[in-house]
Amino acid sequence: TIRKARKWLTEQSVDFAFHDFRKDGIKENWLIDVEKELGWETLLNKRGTTFRQLPDEIKQNINKEQAMKLMIEQPAMIKRPIFEHQQTLLCGFSSDKYSEVLSQ
Repeated sequence: TIRKARKWLTEQSVDFAFHDFRKDGIKENWLIDVEKELGWETLLNKRGTTFRQLPDEIKQNINKEQAMKLMIEQPAMIKRPIFEHQQTLLCGFSSDKYSEVLSQ
C-alpha cells in the first residue's frame, strides 16, 4: 500500500516527505495526536505479522492504552501509510480520497 501511495503521489507530481516508522521511529506525541483524529482501532494494524504474533490473550482483550504502547514500542503495528496534508489525516491509500484532500 505504501508503494502504491508513493507511486500515485509521484505520478500526480505531488511533493511529499516519506517517514519510515521502522527505520526512523515515531514520536509519542505525534502518535497521540494522530490517534485523537483517527482512533486507535484504525491505526492498529491487526492484519500484520507483528500483531498476529502476539499472545491470543492480548489480541482478544486489547484496549487503547495497550494498543498505543504496542504501536510506540513496535511501529510496524501502525497501519500505513498515514497521509497528512494540511489539517487532514488519512490512514491507508485511496487515490480518490487523496485526490479529494489535495484538491481542497
